[in-house]
Amino acid sequence: MRGFWMAAGLVAGLAVAFPGAHAQKPETTKVRLAVGGKSSLYYLPLTVTERLGYFKEAGLDVEISDFAGGAKSLQALIGGSADVVTGSFDHTIQMQAKNQSITALVQLGRFPGFALALRKDKAANYTGPKDLKGMKIGVTAPGSSTNMFVNNLLAKEGLKPTDVSIVGVGTGAGAVAAMEKGELDAISNLDPVLTQLESTGKFVAVADSRTEKGMKDIYGGDYHASVIYITEEFIKKNPNTVQAVVNAMVRADKWIAKATPQEIVDLMPAEYKAGNPSLYKEGLLKNMIGYSENGEMSMKAAENVYKVLRQFEPSVMAAGKIDLNTTFDNSFVKKANIKYR
Repeated sequence: MRGFWMAAGLVAGLAVAFPGAHAQKPETTKVRLAVGGKSSLYYLPLTVTERLGYFKEAGLDVEISDFAGGAKSLQALIGGSADVVTGSFDHTIQMQAKNQSITALVQLGRFPGFALALRKDKAANYTGPKDLKGMKIGVTAPGSSTNMFVNNLLAKEGLKPTDVSIVGVGTGAGAVAAMEKGELDAISNLDPVLTQLESTGKFVAVADSRTEKGMKDIYGGDYHASVIYITEEFIKKNPNTVQAVVNAMVRADKWIAKATPQEIVDLMPAEYKAGNPSLYKEGLLKNMIGYSENGEMSMKAAENVYKVLRQFEPSVMAAGKIDLNTTFDNSFVKKANIKYR
């Protein structure tokens, strides 16, 4: 009997030391993940997860497809060519309005980190969103959250999305080039694109959600930004696989919370830094405050996203009352936080 209890104690000790020892195996190890603009700092936790090998340690073989913007990655999920999306929370509400169940499971960013930048000459005469009327504005992709950022600004002044011309320019060098060449009047984008433009001295951010004050001024309060979202069907069929994905992403959230900016810069691929690590770090410092520390979401932030979308998003405006409880689920994150506390 003494031997039995010693053995039981050993097993219990191993379970504490290795909390994943009794984790159930993923139903499928191959996961197709879509993202729109992977090199942007908006999606930093995804690259951290990938570079630190957290997906592999969770028993997953994740194939990442990078699209020009979030609207494209959402299309991949709906079309069946992706299982999981690293995207914006507002898409979950949009899809619920269309009676399609898409659920956010991990929060990566508490702040959107979007900013609207104008050429310096136009910024000098800018007095508010009403001045955007008639402008040609670059976004990552039409329908993406950078586009909705513009729509929200317009709505504050009683303007419609059709009062401006929207052009998809992605999140990389093409976006910078479009502004440099004068092809756009303004751009709604993310870092590192924004910091690259600002560093030239020729462009100025006139609406900026990279700071807490800016976020609250623009959105009115807490706001869910980048998340991991998945179809309800995939969650039901593959709960262990989903838990493994969430575990990996929560580990990344926690690593970022403890890492120094330089450690993060050093971890990133060279192509993200475009030959200028110092400028990349400058952009990172503008966004550090916005990353989630544990992946959990709140009803307060979800309600605020819903409030914003009801101003201009046709599907949300036309839908009846949306049950926001269906747009996010913290149960997987809570298990991950117990595992990696």
